Amino acid sequence: MVQELVEKQEQLPKDIQWHLIGHLQTNKVKYIAPFIHMIESVDSIKLLKEINKHALKHDRIIDCLLQIYIADEDSKFGLDHTELIELLRDEEFSSLQNIRIRGLMGIATNTDNEKVIKEEFYELKMLFDGVKSSFFRKEDSFDTLSMGMSSDYRLAIEQGSTMIRLGSTVFGKRVIKHFKAK
Repeated sequence: MVQELVEKQEQLPKDIQWHLIGHLQTNKVKYIAPFIHMIESVDSIKLLKEINKHALKHDRIIDCLLQIYIADEDSKFGLDHTELIELLRDEEFSSLQNIRIRGLMGIATNTDNEKVIKEEFYELKMLFDGVKSSFFRKEDSFDTLSMGMSSDYRLAIEQGSTMIRLGSTVFGKRVIKHFKAK
C-alpha cells in the first residue's frame, strides 16, 4: 500500500493532496512523511509519535484522523472508546506538535443489514461530538468525521459523515497484484 502510494505520488502532479487509508506500520511512515496530506487511519499513540517525528524532520504538520473500531469484525483496526480517551489524555499526545488531529474515522461492519450500519455510524457520530466538546472545543480544525464507503455512504451521510470514501464507485474495484515467490 505505501509502496504503491509513493510510486503514484512520484508519477502524478505535485499539487495532489494525498490521503492514506489503511493500516500503516510505523516503519513505513518515513516514506510518506515528505508528501502525505492526511493519514486517515491512525490507531495508536506509537504511530502518532512516529508520524510526528518524521513530520518534524520535514518541517511539516501532518493531518490525522483517529481510526475508531466500530465494526463487529475482527479484521478491522482501530481504537476502542476507552483507548481513544486514554490516548487523548496521554501527556505524550499533548506534546506532539507536528501532527494535527482533524477528527475520527470508522469503517462499519461489512453487512447488508442497514440497521447495524446505521447504529455503528450513529455511535461514531455521538463519540465524535463528545470528543470534540471535551478535547477539541477550541480547535476549529477538529471538523472531520470520516465514515461511509461506496456501499454505505448514503447511510453515513444521514448519520453526519463529513467525509466519505468512494474509491470503487469512482475507479472501479481494485485489482490487487499477488506475486509468486521464486
